[in-house]
Amino acid sequence: MTELCYLSAVELAARLRRRELSAIEVLEAYLDRIATVNPALNAVVSLDAATAREAATTADRALSRGDEVGPLCGVPMTLKDGHDVAGLRTTVGSAVFDRIPTADGTVAARLRTAGAVIVGHTNVPPFLADYKCENPIFGRTNNPWSADRTPGGSSGGAAAAVAAGLSPVEVGSDLAGSLRLPAHFCGVLGLKTTEHRVSTVGFFSPPPGVPRTVRVLGAPGPIARTLDDLDLVLRVIAGPDGRDADVPPVPLPARRRVDLAGLRLAVATELPDADVSPSLRAAVDRVATGASDHGARVSADLPSLDWGEQRLFGELVEVVTGVFDPGAQLPDERRTVGWYLTALHRRDAFIAAWERYFDEYDALLLPPAQTTAFGHDATGYDRQGYSMVFANLAGLPALTIPARVDDEGLPVGVQLVGPRWSESRLLDIAAALEDADILPGFTRPPGY
Repeated sequence: MTELCYLSAVELAARLRRRELSAIEVLEAYLDRIATVNPALNAVVSLDAATAREAATTADRALSRGDEVGPLCGVPMTLKDGHDVAGLRTTVGSAVFDRIPTADGTVAARLRTAGAVIVGHTNVPPFLADYKCENPIFGRTNNPWSADRTPGGSSGGAAAAVAAGLSPVEVGSDLAGSLRLPAHFCGVLGLKTTEHRVSTVGFFSPPPGVPRTVRVLGAPGPIARTLDDLDLVLRVIAGPDGRDADVPPVPLPARRRVDLAGLRLAVATELPDADVSPSLRAAVDRVATGASDHGARVSADLPSLDWGEQRLFGELVEVVTGVFDPGAQLPDERRTVGWYLTALHRRDAFIAAWERYFDEYDALLLPPAQTTAFGHDATGYDRQGYSMVFANLAGLPALTIPARVDDEGLPVGVQLVGPRWSESRLLDIAAALEDADILPGFTRPPGY
């Protein structure tokens, strides 16, 4: 059953369609594994086995009849505790948001339409606002690679669950690296999508009567153990939904094989003001050297811009999360439309600099954070975002991929960032690096 729980979603779906497995059989294997493994991890925090069994039974009936089914038919999965799932407790890590939604958000609805069997929610920090993963409701989530370390945040429960074989795929979110950092800490793959690629309706839902405010900077995205699973889930959840007017009808191109000899790759072992640990810099160097050895044009280069302008990111986050909170410590001017439009004007210039930069490069290779997974009681870790928030401010897609295991036995990832709407291209580049044995792919945590 352990081996079954480490099959990819793509492989599970194929075996279910061929009737080599039943959806109930697969679900029970995952429920058994959650019962056995999760107590030590505390990654899955709200479980709805009864509803999942009903969905799996429905999937089996459809498959046995030979019906046309969705690409995830019968595949169990979890969702980060921030996505509304009808009938499933949703807390966003805080008693303020603790409720049972009556309707699915867009991500959950599309996954269910594709046939996925949603099993439960995974743990998060309060308000999704920490690079650790613990909250007063459910407690602390441990990293499957080392129980005394955090899996990261805010999608920490999601990344830990995927790494430990409790879920084949997940959908997290990334407002300040909170999808990419946990993927790196837990040795899995995480794809921050282009801003507005995926609808955020039903994610971090505000109280009744309060409008959605976090409409910029953040992006939902998949977490998985394979590139093909990232691609599969992305294609299910992406695109306009008729509810989030910010999502444009930008198509996802078909996947294509990349010839490393034709690749234009920029590389930075660290960004300005980001003090990156040697093991992460070494991983970036090793991937860059491998790509160069296979004929890629590799250049140490960053865009010409004012890196201090990244402070705009923090200012915008404070506004979009606090503008309707009378207790938020916001200067009066930041509660005005004029300030907000001026901030967006400044942001436009930052985005334009990246657009010009990517005229010359297919992708930028760099570390996904400052360090490997740190201890639960660590302090001063807020600077982890220095390697990530530029992509949020510019709305860029970014992919975190496992690169190695360091001398401490902890996973080390690298980050590939591309121009807006280039998710498929990033996946293709990563696939080429895996095919050339430059990137190793997913490795199970010891003991799992």
